[in-house]
Amino acid sequence: MAGIDTSIPHSARIWNFWMGGKDNYAVDREAGAHFASIYPSIADMARSSRYFIMRVVRFLAGEAGVRQFLDIGTGLPSHDNTHEVAQRVAPDSRIVYVDNDPLVLAHAHALLTGKGTGGTDYIDADLTDPASILDVARTKLDFGRPVALMLMGVLGHVPVSGDDDARAREIVETLKDALPSGGFLALYDGTNTDPSFVEAVGDYNAGGSEPYVLRSPEQLGRFLDGFEPVDPGLVEIGRWRPDPNPFGDAERHDAWGGVARKP
Repeated sequence: MAGIDTSIPHSARIWNFWMGGKDNYAVDREAGAHFASIYPSIADMARSSRYFIMRVVRFLAGEAGVRQFLDIGTGLPSHDNTHEVAQRVAPDSRIVYVDNDPLVLAHAHALLTGKGTGGTDYIDADLTDPASILDVARTKLDFGRPVALMLMGVLGHVPVSGDDDARAREIVETLKDALPSGGFLALYDGTNTDPSFVEAVGDYNAGGSEPYVLRSPEQLGRFLDGFEPVDPGLVEIGRWRPDPNPFGDAERHDAWGGVARKP
C-alpha cells in the first residue's frame, strides 16, 4: 500500500499486534514482542485502554448526552470503536475520526462505517496542526452544540523538551478553545510510573520509530486545566468508573486518563 513503510515498526500496527489483531507486519511483531519482554504488562494495558475508551464513550453518549465526537489519533480499527459504542447508546451520534497514517485511513474508510443515523466521517490530518483539524471539523460537526474531543493515547507523540511541555499544551489548548460550553475533553496516555515501562519505551524509540513520550500523571492532569473534572478525575485507566469487563483488568496500569467538561 502506497505510503506505508514496512521496514520500520509503527505504533498503530504494534498496538494492533498487542490487541491480537492481524493488521501488522513481521517488523511490528518483533518490536512488540521485544517490548513485552521488558514490560510484560503491555498487552493487558492495551486491552484495558480499549475498555477505558468504551466506558468513556458510554458515559459521554449516555449520562452526558453528547452526540458529537471528534476522535483524534484513531489508530487501526478494533472491536467496539468509538462510533460503535456511541451509536449503540444513541444512534444519532456523529463521530469524526482524525488520523494521518495511510494504513489507518484505508482501514477507517473500509471498516468504520456507522450504522446509526448520525454517521461517521474522517479527516486526514496531524495532531500537531490543530488549526487544520478544526478547519475541516467545523464543516462536519456543529460546534454550536457540545462536542467530545477525544485524545486517546496520542499526546505521547508530541515531544517534550525537558520539563517544557509547551508544544503539547498549545495544541490541546487550541482544541479546547474551539469546544463550546458543555463540550468535553477525554484523554489517556502512558505514564512514566514504572521503570520497566520507561525502559521499554526507550528501546522502542531507539529503534527508529516515531518517538513516544511518557509523561507523569501530573503533566497529563494539566491538559484538563480550566475544565470541570468528571468524577473520579484523572486516575489510572482501570480505576475510571470500572465495571465488570471481559479483559480482567490488572490492578495497576501505567496509563492514566480522565474526562472533563468545559464550563
